[in-house]
Amino acid sequence: MIDVRRADTRFHTKLDWLDSWHSFSFGPHHDPSNRGHGLLLVSNDDRVRAGAGFPPHAHRDMEIVTWVLAGALAHEDSAGHSGVIHPGLVQAMSAGTGVRHSEMNASRSEDVHFVQMWVPPDETGRPPRYDQVDVSAALDGGGLVPVASGQGHDGAIAIGQRAAVLWAARLAPGDAVEVPDDRHVHVFVPVGEADLEGAGTLAEGDAARLTDAGPLRLTAGAGGAETLIWATA
Repeated sequence: MIDVRRADTRFHTKLDWLDSWHSFSFGPHHDPSNRGHGLLLVSNDDRVRAGAGFPPHAHRDMEIVTWVLAGALAHEDSAGHSGVIHPGLVQAMSAGTGVRHSEMNASRSEDVHFVQMWVPPDETGRPPRYDQVDVSAALDGGGLVPVASGQGHDGAIAIGQRAAVLWAARLAPGDAVEVPDDRHVHVFVPVGEADLEGAGTLAEGDAARLTDAGPLRLTAGAGGAETLIWATA
């Protein structure tokens, strides 16, 4: 099954410092029929104004992956970890037994655009963990790249969920990749547009939820595209 969700049908949070689009129920936005796809529970497409961000807040027993599309995002947490991520760096935080963290725009002059995604761990009660990995070289090599994985993919950041892998690609106009085949696959196009076999064009912000759909071809449009694809049980 292929279920296409258009960008403007997502839940929307608009504040003076934040413009956030939620693919699934999040915070005050709740729809019992839209609480995730497979193991993917959160996919927030966020733009944070210069000098602003999310102050310290708590998480527990969740695998949180952050992918920056433009700008830079600064992270600090109660376990003593800190870092600044920008395009080409993938960040993963295992909240485990509990952690507080902040996420702030690292720039005083430019907005930051990023996607934050959550999957549950396959084992609760682990110690909190934080890491960031530079996958720029792999992305520049073309094709679909595993960037966060619970299955030990070479070069990917590790997450504590064996049944989930996040793939990414930066596609030049006309470039194509084969979408991974899994029980539940979430194809998101945060930048540009691409044609998904059997579904048609996915414009910027559109997503396709695949359920036992088999391997499909994703082809970038005339302006190229960036895609994030979760393959989960």
